[in-house]
Amino acid sequence: MKILITGATGLIGRAVCQLLVNEDSQVVVLSRRQPATIGLTGVSAFRWEPEAESPPAQAWEGVEAVIHLAGEPVAAARWTDEQKRRIRDSRVKGTRNLVAGIRVAPSRPKIFISGSAVGFYGHRGEEILNESSNPGSGFLSDVCVDWEAEAARARELGVRVAFVRTGVALSPSGGALEKMLTPFKLGLGGRLGGGRQWFPWIHIDDIAGIFRHALMTSAIDGPVNGVAPGIVTNEEFTRELAAALNRPVFFPVPELALRVLMGEMAEAVLSSQHVVPQIALDTGYRFKHPNLKPALESLLKTSPRT
Repeated sequence: MKILITGATGLIGRAVCQLLVNEDSQVVVLSRRQPATIGLTGVSAFRWEPEAESPPAQAWEGVEAVIHLAGEPVAAARWTDEQKRRIRDSRVKGTRNLVAGIRVAPSRPKIFISGSAVGFYGHRGEEILNESSNPGSGFLSDVCVDWEAEAARARELGVRVAFVRTGVALSPSGGALEKMLTPFKLGLGGRLGGGRQWFPWIHIDDIAGIFRHALMTSAIDGPVNGVAPGIVTNEEFTRELAAALNRPVFFPVPELALRVLMGEMAEAVLSSQHVVPQIALDTGYRFKHPNLKPALESLLKTSPRT
């Protein structure tokens, strides 16, 4: 299968590309970077400015499926008005331009798998959330709703569309876990806020696997939650990570301090989302790392910083 991938140089994008290349799929990458600088092997690449234009026509030749992961990182910077515009436009306008490219492609792909996020659900406390749950409120929820709506327009073109609502992807080589390792190794790690908020995590191997599963499983049409079944609270995650590193758990970071330090972005770490991967389980996906403790052990064994 020939697959076009956006956001391929990001944490999840690299894992998805590697998985598909290893299976001998043909992978075409769209990136803001010059093709020679993307650092991926076994792929062909084209320049694309997602907020400004449709992908180049030659990128679509023979493409059978699209995996769309491009978007400004949510935690890259404090949420100023300008940063919020970047987060939103990179997803909403980028997806709109990608679907416009599908519309005029000489031979249209049949499958479109778009990224999304558990931020779709907003802050929901103890409510158990599956793919049929309604969206929440707040900036991230609004972005995810509009992002998915743009992707869904591909259905008008006869394309199967799925949205992978990703949780916190844990990887030994980037993302949230890498940022946490230094303070935890120093014995300074602590829970965030009250710690009772649900923390929807997933091992990097499994989020790549779920994207592949959504690609290959015709029964998946619509949302699929990209989270591990063994969900934990923030306090439980903190305790397990400290134990895996043989370090103590330090004092918690109070909610007020987080809001002062992070501003509106604190929403991303204080929201409680008890998300379950119902569609993935119902359609036969088998998690390699369903529970947190062995998942952390696996990740820390391969971490270049341990």
